[in-house]
Amino acid sequence: MSAAPRLALIALLLSTTPALADPIRQTKGDWQDKFRQLEGEDWPTPTDYRNASGAPGYRYWQQKVDYDVKVSLNEVTKVVTGTETIRYRNNSPDALPYLWLLLDQNQYKRSSIAQMTQTVPDATSISIGEIRRAEAMKTWEGGFTISAVRGPDGQPLAHRVTDTLLRIELPQPVAGNGGEVTLSIDWSFPMAEQKVVDGRSGYECFTGQGEDGNCIFEGAQWFPRLAVYSDYEGWHNKAFLDAGEFTLEFGDYKVALTVPADHVVSATGVLQNPDQVLTATQRQRLEAAKSATAPMYIVTPEEALAAERGRASGTKTWTFAAQNVRDFGWASSRKFAWDAMNVRQDYAANPNVMAMSFYPKEARPLWDAYSTKAIAHTIDVYGKFAFPYPYPVAQSVNGPVGGMEYPMITFNGPRPVKDAKTGQLTYTERAKTGLIGVVIHEVGHDWFPMIVNSDERQWTWMDEGLNTFLQFQAEKLWDKDFPSRRGEPKDIAEYMLSDNQVPLMTQSDSVLQFGANGYGKPATALTILRETVLGRELFDRAFREYAARWRFKRPTPYDFFRTMEESSGVDLDWFWRGWFYSTDHVDIALDKVVEGRIAGGDLEANARERRALADAENTSLTVRNNAGQRTVTERDPSTRDFYDRQDRFAVSPQQRRDLAEKLAKLTPEERAAFQVKDKFYRFSFRNIGGLVMPIPLKLTYSDNTTEIVRIPAEVWRYNPKAVTWQYVTGKTITGAEVDPLLEIADADRSNNVYRGAIRPVVLEIEDVEDLENRMKDFDVQVKPGSLQTYPAPVAK
Repeated sequence: MSAAPRLALIALLLSTTPALADPIRQTKGDWQDKFRQLEGEDWPTPTDYRNASGAPGYRYWQQKVDYDVKVSLNEVTKVVTGTETIRYRNNSPDALPYLWLLLDQNQYKRSSIAQMTQTVPDATSISIGEIRRAEAMKTWEGGFTISAVRGPDGQPLAHRVTDTLLRIELPQPVAGNGGEVTLSIDWSFPMAEQKVVDGRSGYECFTGQGEDGNCIFEGAQWFPRLAVYSDYEGWHNKAFLDAGEFTLEFGDYKVALTVPADHVVSATGVLQNPDQVLTATQRQRLEAAKSATAPMYIVTPEEALAAERGRASGTKTWTFAAQNVRDFGWASSRKFAWDAMNVRQDYAANPNVMAMSFYPKEARPLWDAYSTKAIAHTIDVYGKFAFPYPYPVAQSVNGPVGGMEYPMITFNGPRPVKDAKTGQLTYTERAKTGLIGVVIHEVGHDWFPMIVNSDERQWTWMDEGLNTFLQFQAEKLWDKDFPSRRGEPKDIAEYMLSDNQVPLMTQSDSVLQFGANGYGKPATALTILRETVLGRELFDRAFREYAARWRFKRPTPYDFFRTMEESSGVDLDWFWRGWFYSTDHVDIALDKVVEGRIAGGDLEANARERRALADAENTSLTVRNNAGQRTVTERDPSTRDFYDRQDRFAVSPQQRRDLAEKLAKLTPEERAAFQVKDKFYRFSFRNIGGLVMPIPLKLTYSDNTTEIVRIPAEVWRYNPKAVTWQYVTGKTITGAEVDPLLEIADADRSNNVYRGAIRPVVLEIEDVEDLENRMKDFDVQVKPGSLQTYPAPVAK
């Protein structure tokens, strides 16, 4: 059973079976341990494959799958036809009698789970897009046609299609610990018109008045691919329902793409036959681009425009090779201009990367200005946060898909718009930042999950969330005023207050509010973890260690959690529980501030201070309204005695004797506590949202200076709902504010600033013997006279 369904089953059992409730059961009050360890209770037990530190174990394994594919595109019928040879290496300890493959195009079959379970709003309206899609699915049906499955001897193999999965029965099990099997598959499928059917691949044709009639084709999930067989789940054979993306095996690819002769092709890997598909001039440009420090054209806009005006007869075959990738994508069109530049990573073993962009004339002037430069920026930033980009090329293609990623190639959608008056293409600032942001995001996916190969079908946040966090970092390093959509703590508060949300540790296809949950909340959590909880030095080291440990391997969430703790040296179970396992939100209220002064050895000074405090308090409203009515003690002198005549704040002889006796018991160090002049401020905080967090507290002093004190989250460990915290200073505090820099995603700022009067009180120093007796009630062993009553200095 996969982790997400297993968690759901556990939750169901806990909710219906009292005997299986929380192993630490609290039966008095409503105390909760927000700092209870997740290890062993909620996380899987470490194994030889994944150890307790979050690193791959000494027996870690994963499969290797190599592909040799020959595929052709029929531009007229929009049908893709191919044959592939697969070599499967079984590095697991298990013999496998059959193999599971992914047939993602089958989501477009009318009978698929994806199609049959689509829901619509309970409303009286419908969109034009929804109508078009429904009508299109009546006349068009997608999905693979599997025409042959053959074994290594060329003989047919028994196989069965189950929704978006293909099971192939093997003549004999492929042995574990390095056994191999080779098989081949013939297949075809009709491409989807992307703007009508929607999806991660398909075609777009420029038809209508003034259009050139040409199409852009983008191929993704376009061939049967091996499903994953892993140490923590076995076969990953959950049907593709569209939201939960992919987990795949690494391998080497050789792909020959046969397309119309005048098409330009972009694909995963390195072009193997430029002599056969490019002109001599284009080959020279491609060679020059390998050392270019700014984008230069390989195929110029003028050459693309000339190709659009004609239709070449025949076909050409573009051959690409890629090593150690988990998938393969491609795009093809005669409309493409192609620019490229070199990106140098001085800290990398293979320092040179070709950043390349492919786009039609409809994408200019936006794309030629920003696409390739955004790729270069992404390589620089992500390389420093994680590891250098290991592949020889990184590509951005403009076409029908708004944003999608595959190894070494990404599909990105933003374009300029045509000015209604001049007819010229121009772009808005929103289109500009939209293009830069989506290129950063999609190219960034080359790190997560194309190299750090997390399971997107299970945990959306492991690739989208980590990548959105790094996208946010890259955007702010592009322009400090970049209008980032996700990553700032203040921007997630509205979502965290919403009702229809689920924890981050929810299986991808069941996630509600997908963008906020899969992208925004985890990106914000990591921003807070970096900037507020750990600090940049600890976070960056731990994050790089996670990326390096799981580079070209398959991590789980628990490997990430454990690595971040083990590498930083900080226990973060409270953080994972709040941000990843719950739907609590942050709302910390500052309810009260008290200024305490020590009742010292000068009894007269103490008396004067108490009298001043009493005089400053508001008179009872009842007493005010009784004005003019004489009281009993005022009318009848016989009711007044010693206590009425005595100043209640006056120092009595007994008080002097008591103080002398108390001081005589103390050591000189303890006696010094009575001379302390510092103020002891006590802040009362209330956790309304339920999510325990550090408390950044801004203090304003009477001299108009300020400072921010950062209280660790562990302040809530004894009471996660309300705490009183003390701060000692010689200065006078006049104001206090929680989260002044908007760094912890506090959802209600109306209770962050303390607006009431800071009430002064006099703090009596407890009798040492009484304090020692109370400490013994808690089994604390103390020696008489050893208690220090003066608080330890508070770090500032």
